[in-house]
Amino acid sequence: MRFPRSSGLLMPVFSLPNDHGIGDLGEAAFRFVDFLQSAGQSLWQLLPMGPAARGNSPYSSYSAFAGSPLFISMPELVQLGLLTQQDVEDNARSTAGNTAPESQEQRPPVDYAAVRQSKKALLHRAFQAFQNNDQSDLRQQFENFCQTKAEWLQNFVLFEALAIEQDDFDWSHWDSDLAGREESALLAAADRLADEMQFSRFEQFLFHKQWHALKEYANARGIRIYGDMPIFVAYESVDVWANQHLYQLGSDRRPTVVAGVPPDYFSETGQMWGNPLYAWQQHADLDYSWWIRRLKQALESFDLLRLDHFRGFESYWQIPAAAKDATSGQWQPAPGDALFGAVRKALGDVPIVAEDLGLITEEVHQLRARVGFPGMRVLQFGFEHQHDAYHRPECYPEDSVAYTGTHDNETLMGWFNRRLAEGTSQKLISPLLSSPSDGIHIDLITAVAKSDAHTVIFPVQDVLGLGNEARVNTPGEPDGNWEWHCPSGVLTTELATLLRRLSSDAGRT
Repeated sequence: MRFPRSSGLLMPVFSLPNDHGIGDLGEAAFRFVDFLQSAGQSLWQLLPMGPAARGNSPYSSYSAFAGSPLFISMPELVQLGLLTQQDVEDNARSTAGNTAPESQEQRPPVDYAAVRQSKKALLHRAFQAFQNNDQSDLRQQFENFCQTKAEWLQNFVLFEALAIEQDDFDWSHWDSDLAGREESALLAAADRLADEMQFSRFEQFLFHKQWHALKEYANARGIRIYGDMPIFVAYESVDVWANQHLYQLGSDRRPTVVAGVPPDYFSETGQMWGNPLYAWQQHADLDYSWWIRRLKQALESFDLLRLDHFRGFESYWQIPAAAKDATSGQWQPAPGDALFGAVRKALGDVPIVAEDLGLITEEVHQLRARVGFPGMRVLQFGFEHQHDAYHRPECYPEDSVAYTGTHDNETLMGWFNRRLAEGTSQKLISPLLSSPSDGIHIDLITAVAKSDAHTVIFPVQDVLGLGNEARVNTPGEPDGNWEWHCPSGVLTTELATLLRRLSSDAGRT
């Protein structure tokens, strides 16, 4: 599939600026679309938006199909008659709590526990109003949603209701008849938890209703939505519970091996992610139907899709579940061509970007070329070694998506200032610095924008010139991630004008 020459920004939904403790699908999201349009951008890249299983990571969700209720906009529910304006104002005050006032450069980080508590209370209030309200149109929309999404929704709402009842998302700790999905136990649970399941359906309905309204608004303004799909799912997920035969589990229903990567740029001992690994032969026996359903829904929600950890589709790092770190893992073959051939047969040409970072072999490059997906290049990786120019802007091929950095990197200025302090790579970087009046970060962004890559993406923190206080994620660090909340008022008309000029000069408007 051919990609147009374009540029865009990476802004996670949770980072959008608002007064409700976390970014959501409401007013700030629509205004960000307006900013992208005025800035001459045509792409908005997001991180995954599923409900987090642990650590608030968007890459560890307890459903590959559901959306996170944390992203539901409460003010939007006032317009539906499900909340009052007073409800929303009280929630904003309670969420602000004891946090210090935001500065122009920094807003207090997302407090997931506080946001989860306050939003859940409001959503329950909205659910009561929905049940008591005779809005036939809204109720019909709800019924249509439940019917259309029943294939994944029924298992999801039962899993979520059970996890809340058991106070444990680790389903292997549940009674054996529930963990083993015995029909009588599931029927009894569905009867017992009917109200909780209906509330869960209501949350998913609201999320998807708001999301598709936002996507429609963006598309109408020439903005394509660039989604992100993790290769793996969390063990504590409905996906594993409902499809245990599709994962490498032992007789105790626990993973025998888990996912990760060997030592690399980010970690000397590698990364042990802990996700269960797929039983690929079982997927093949079913013509990869689970993957096809997953990709089909994703491509209904997004205009193009970043497939995380693409190298895991050629071969994956298999780590014994009892290991202390990732160093004892080994590579195992993955289905590659067979999987993507089945996807193409079912869905046609799909607009997918392969995240091919890390220890990439020639076999991975060949797989990516055969299936026709562009790969990624990252500026920050281009200056580690004098003779390795693979990630430098002058070497980007047209068939690639180029970044100043990803959500796993330092911010651009955090990276540059560290390199400056270390006194390394200055001779390599200095040729990219030409217009100090706009700032070093703009020089580096310009170098990427003027490259041959057909698509370029810049994290919002990079266009703002922020340091590592605005970093989204530090791989291997369990705490302090996914919390950056963009300050209000920093996405200015002046910045939009600068980005539009930069994109125009690079032939990307």
